[in-house]
Order: sequence, then C-alpha cells, then structure tokens
Amino acid sequence: MKKALGLIEFKTVPIAVFAVDAMLKEGRVELIFSAPTCPGKYIAMVSGEVADVESAIKRGVGAGEAFVIDSYIIPNISEYVFPALTGTVNSPEIEALGLIETITAVSAVMVGDIVVKASNIRLLELRLARGLGGKGEVFYTGELGDVEAATKNALELMGKDGVIVSTAVIPRPTKSLIEAIS
Repeated sequence: MKKALGLIEFKTVPIAVFAVDAMLKEGRVELIFSAPTCPGKYIAMVSGEVADVESAIKRGVGAGEAFVIDSYIIPNISEYVFPALTGTVNSPEIEALGLIETITAVSAVMVGDIVVKASNIRLLELRLARGLGGKGEVFYTGELGDVEAATKNALELMGKDGVIVSTAVIPRPTKSLIEAIS
C-alpha cells in the first residue's frame, strides 16, 4: 500500500519535465502520473513512504521554482484515491451523486481524499485538468446523507482557501445522466 501521495502542478511543460526528473532522482518514489494538461500546464504525482515523498516534492518545487502553480503532500492517503485517479472504479448503484469542482487539479485530489475519509462514500472518479481548463472534478456516491456530509466537510476544510469552485448533490440521478457523465 502506498503511504503518501505528492503532487505538483506546473505552468510550463519543459520545466515540469526537468523537475519530475529531479524528483525521481531524489528518492525512492514511484511516478503515478506525469503529463501535460489543459491549458498548457503539467501535473506530476509520486507515491511512496512519507519521508521519500516529502523529499521528492521539495526537490521538484526547487527545480520548478516560479513555474510551480501548486504542490501538496497527502500523508496516509486513502487507498480509494488511486483507482479514482486511473478511472478503474467499478460503477456501483448510485443512490446520490456528489460533485465538487476545484480551481486546480492538485486540489481535486486533496478534496477526493477528504470526501472519502469524511463519510461512507465511494469515489467514482477524479478528473484532472484535461478538458477542464486546468480545474479538477471529484465524483462520488453513497447514501444521500453521507454524500451531503462529505460535501459539507470538503467545503469546511477547503472552501475557505478558495479552491472549491462549486458543488452539487444529486439525489437519485437518472440513468441517462450517469451514462452521459461516465
């Protein structure tokens, strides 16, 4: 099991690739995601032991300097975040659908970890920046009260920082809606 996840979002691709190489040379971390995103940004994610991830992210931020938009380390990340990032979650029966839009891709991963830990919900997907103008989207499901509680918790923890753009909770979404957004 991966203990921590480190994320960095960059303003430019060449500096990002340089910084990712520096991160990987710094410590024993696994590269989870490294790709350009909209609009002309780049996201990198590494996982491993907390100290190794901290060291790698520090090196990446140093190498990226003024081109770093956002960085964050999530120690003890929920095991449910990884399948949501890779789109490998089996679609369960959806009683209520929760959606949170964030200002950056990095903050979407942070919010995803928060909502899955806040209540008895299941992450469906974390959409990061591609086709979203650099923003992130968090999709989750569960019983209505749990989805509402998870949304409220995310707003309390992250809303004050201005990273949450909007939220919605949809009780009993239609099948055609679920198919359209899947």
